[in-house]
Amino acid sequence: MDFPAKVKMIRTKLNMSQEDLARALNVSFATINRWENGKTHPNKLTMQVFISFCEQNGISVKKLF
Repeated sequence: MDFPAKVKMIRTKLNMSQEDLARALNVSFATINRWENGKTHPNKLTMQVFISFCEQNGISVKKLF
């Protein structure tokens, strides 16, 4: 599974919109949209925030990444 699919799967599993996830990660809606469309990937710091967010919400990212 590629990164865009993982982001969408996690967001869907948490029953969040792209806007909800963007707010939770302190990034823009457009950023989440670009991730899910495969146009960009998060930088190292944002990736750490994303991983931490997932783990806090009961999603084991070690299996995903």
